[in-house]
Amino acid sequence: MASTNVVGILGGMGPAAGADFVRLFVQACAQQMRARGEPVRDQSFPEHWLAQVPVPDRTDALASAEQGAHQPLEPMLQALGRLAALGSRAVAIACNTAHAWHANLQERFPQVELLHMARETARHVAEQGAAGVALMATEGTYRVRLYEQALAEAGLGCHVPLPEERRTIMRGIFDGVKAGNMPLAEQCFSEVALRLAERHGPVTIIMGCTEVPLGLQGSAAVAGLDLVDPAQVLAAALARRAYASHQPH
Repeated sequence: MASTNVVGILGGMGPAAGADFVRLFVQACAQQMRARGEPVRDQSFPEHWLAQVPVPDRTDALASAEQGAHQPLEPMLQALGRLAALGSRAVAIACNTAHAWHANLQERFPQVELLHMARETARHVAEQGAAGVALMATEGTYRVRLYEQALAEAGLGCHVPLPEERRTIMRGIFDGVKAGNMPLAEQCFSEVALRLAERHGPVTIIMGCTEVPLGLQGSAAVAGLDLVDPAQVLAAALARRAYASHQPH
């Protein structure tokens, strides 16, 4: 049995997205085993830890310059500290908007490789030869230009939804997925995705909020669109770190 690295997942943003990320990670680990010509066995999966902690809303925090309990950095630092104490060599954050604090988290825990969802996704999209890219995300993610910057570094531009379409996305996130109303989530997300495709042509649409893939899961309305799930890309990157040779970070 191959030696593996301990890895961690920083979740809770929201809890359903964190739990789904574990599913994606387990699938990615099975793919790693097959790629290595190894049988998929329970004993060959790496030790991995999920920290599901209550974290204040990231978009609200980015809209406010005030310090206080509504800021998410402190609980994320505490959760990352627990994952580091459990021996995690690499950690994935199961939330797009939370990457606005990526630099703060990495600076506090330099011994842990903190993967970056937007950069991993931008590299993936560039490698796939995308002709154009559009982004569905939270207002917070748009505010800090998380994907726009990562895509620019990869030599790609990025189309963003109109203001009313952004509000529709936020409704799908909060009144849809987070409230357990999945039909509403599918309606909101598919409406915006189809509008983006109609306006910008055959683009790759990045589902840049972990609730968006949950709402569009199995949706026939978007079956013909090129959708990329950053959580799936990040889960694959974390699996590669888990099976990589032990190297000091």
